[in-house]
Amino acid sequence: MPTKSTKLIYWITTALFAGFMIFSAVPNIMVNEESKQFLSGYLGYPEYFIRFIGIAKLLGSTAILMPFFKKIKEWAYAGLFFDLIGAVYSVISVGGIDPGMSMMILVFGVAITSYLYSQKMYS
Repeated sequence: MPTKSTKLIYWITTALFAGFMIFSAVPNIMVNEESKQFLSGYLGYPEYFIRFIGIAKLLGSTAILMPFFKKIKEWAYAGLFFDLIGAVYSVISVGGIDPGMSMMILVFGVAITSYLYSQKMYS
């Protein structure tokens, strides 16, 4: 049985991580101009990819918030990590390392903490 502190850390980090991913998914799903300029214009991804990645992030974020379906949750964490790693790699490949990207260290830290505590919660 998880302790109160385990539950608290899990839910705070999971809500933050899911919130970050949902916040970045919505403009992609709507295929707004900023998403087009960044993903297609700057990074060179095809335009049809924008909505796909947004929907995938939304589904993954929803899955990690659900307190059941352990296997689906595992796959969702993997997919969201691949998205983040791919995003960082893409930006570095196109524009080099930007000091503004240091914020991603915090995102990865929250994501890893969420995942580790999900293991404690649902194992």
